Amino acid sequence: MAQRLGLLSIRNNALVLYSMKWPDEVRSPDGLAPKDTGLNEDEIAQAMKLIDSMTTDDISAFRDHYREALEEVIKAKSDGNAPPAPADEERKDTGGVIDLMAALNASVQKARESRGETGKHATVHEMKPSKKAAKTAPTKKTPANKKTSSRKPRSA
Repeated sequence: MAQRLGLLSIRNNALVLYSMKWPDEVRSPDGLAPKDTGLNEDEIAQAMKLIDSMTTDDISAFRDHYREALEEVIKAKSDGNAPPAPADEERKDTGGVIDLMAALNASVQKARESRGETGKHATVHEMKPSKKAAKTAPTKKTPANKKTSSRKPRSA
């Protein structure tokens, strides 16, 4: 079991535990600095243009729908009412969720039709067990209390 050095203190009416490091656990920050990428001035100018084109100062058009719905549920619960039912308009298509089995079946059916197969003439054959499987001997069972290995674990 590893032991850690810690410092308990009180800060702003809260009990705080600081995890202390031993000198051999502290790494040099030299390896954390990002590597030089070697960008030229044109690439930097294009990046700044992209950032400026995607930046907006007016965020009034954005709404937090999740927060609004959550506040409605909280208000209804605090008033003792049942939470509001989700509106049908909120149950929109998620834009990509499809039934994979239905898509696979449709693809198989389309492939069969393109080959001229109707699937009506399928025959089922019973499989006979192989002679090799019948000749195998039953496996030998070992008692539950018998050890299967003579190796002993190494102690640390």
